[in-house]
Amino acid sequence: MNVTARDTSPIRCAVVGFGTAGRFFHTPFLAADPAYDLRVIVTGDPDRAAAARAAHPGATVVSDPQAVIDHASELDLVVVATPPSTHVELAANAMRAGLDVVVDKPFAPTGAEGRKLIALAAELGRRLTVFQNRRWDADFLTLRRLLADGRLGTVHAFESRFEWWRPDGLQGWKGDTDVADGGGILFDLGTHLIDQALRLFGPVAEVLAEVNRRDSRAGRDADDDTVVILRHASGTSSRLTMSSVAALPGPRYRVLGSRAGYVKDGLDGQEAALKAGMSPADPAFGREPEECWGRLGDHSETTPVEPERGNYAEFYRLLATALRNGGELPVDPHDAVDVLDVIERAHACSKK
Repeated sequence: MNVTARDTSPIRCAVVGFGTAGRFFHTPFLAADPAYDLRVIVTGDPDRAAAARAAHPGATVVSDPQAVIDHASELDLVVVATPPSTHVELAANAMRAGLDVVVDKPFAPTGAEGRKLIALAAELGRRLTVFQNRRWDADFLTLRRLLADGRLGTVHAFESRFEWWRPDGLQGWKGDTDVADGGGILFDLGTHLIDQALRLFGPVAEVLAEVNRRDSRAGRDADDDTVVILRHASGTSSRLTMSSVAALPGPRYRVLGSRAGYVKDGLDGQEAALKAGMSPADPAFGREPEECWGRLGDHSETTPVEPERGNYAEFYRLLATALRNGGELPVDPHDAVDVLDVIERAHACSKK
């Protein structure tokens, strides 16, 4: 029986996929949150299966996603943490089996497929959401606070970057999957950057883009060095850069407003902490050291800004409330479709 408002027992869940997403971004939070009971992990890779059993000895590890469907009556929630080309089929099968679903980003390879999943969820009465975890980055939460407090004034330029140095090329599905199936850095990191820009500055009136593949390996068209400019209806211009070939990365944020600017270097530390083995329940998790703080001011003077605490666990806290009480989902899947629409416009613009 699925979770209801009258049922406070743990939400029984399965995670399909135990690559980076499943291993570091989903199972640690499900295991640390008493609202969930992590029962099943699906991975066809023997080494990942061994790692899953070691990290989560209370979960059953299986190789075939069909096992989740076969035992749907023993579950409430499925987390789809596989390459994007598989998201639509896995999510649809889970919902048809009577399960609620979390889909890792990117939601689907196209906006049209995302809309079909949303329509299917409505038809079946299932809850469907998308794991846009970067909404709970420390730097993003801090920037939202600065905007809400009016410290920046009217923002005319928002620069946001995910850049690093991987001259050997993107690894896994990100580099080996064609754009038509959701491959490339625009679908991978661009999903986060675009989602954040839409949350901060609203709908987009115009999209400009330069989408490049610097990796010389033949056979795929997945981009690895891309710039997208969004002209928001609000008047703000978002300049979003994502690159795996940046020998000298630029600042994470550079935000210019009528009253002040804000500059922040370095990435949110939650991913690195998770990969280093830190539990989300650790009191230090999500807290940025002072040397990583951003600065607010103008050309004459800047002052450090104490950041909010990063909190990826908030996604699953909000989800538990929504599943039990019928409240709002942590991420509206329509938001994820809006992001996909922008990605498709960026690819189309670059081809022109």
